[in-house]
Amino acid sequence: MGITCSVIIDCPHQKMLFGKISRKFYILKKLPWSCDYRAFWGWLNAVFNKVDYERIKDVGPDRAASEWLLRCGAMVRYHGQERWQKDYNNLPTGPLDKYKIQAIDATGSCIMSIGFDHMEGLQHVEKIKLCECHYIEDDCLERLSQFENLRKSILEMEIISCGNVTDRGIIALHHLRNLKYLLLSDLPGLKEKEKIVQAFQVALPSLKLKLELK
Repeated sequence: MGITCSVIIDCPHQKMLFGKISRKFYILKKLPWSCDYRAFWGWLNAVFNKVDYERIKDVGPDRAASEWLLRCGAMVRYHGQERWQKDYNNLPTGPLDKYKIQAIDATGSCIMSIGFDHMEGLQHVEKIKLCECHYIEDDCLERLSQFENLRKSILEMEIISCGNVTDRGIIALHHLRNLKYLLLSDLPGLKEKEKIVQAFQVALPSLKLKLELK
């Protein structure tokens, strides 16, 4: 069995075509293929995460980040809306400053560190859920914690079954100075639980830290 794939992402209308096939690729990834196919998906996921800085300038950080997240299989919810956006081709149109990302659910997505520059300009994100994100690692959490806008806006985080996350990445989250709730569940890379608890007690004494770790 062989697959031939041509991916073109240089202009906006081509990005729409790219987004249209991304969900199909995301579903196909679950098939039990060989190492060669896993290498192919690794390459394709890197393409999905590539940052187009001109696109961010043209459409604004919230729209560009929405496109990135949905390409990678995540979902977003905007301020003033209850419905989650999960279809790339059904992203809302209208004034670029109208739709501000309030929540991100990256469950099972392929977001990775090379795409995190999409988050730098986001100013209204209050909740992020990272669940079964195989490409999420310490560098991702450290990068996220460096963005001043997110340091101020994020109130809740859930990190679940992300096997590449270690103590270093979790402790970096203490820079999210308005964080009120943090759930850590099924994270085998965490080895120093007491150190983590102590770090958050000192930096964020009002934080509700929930640990579901072995």
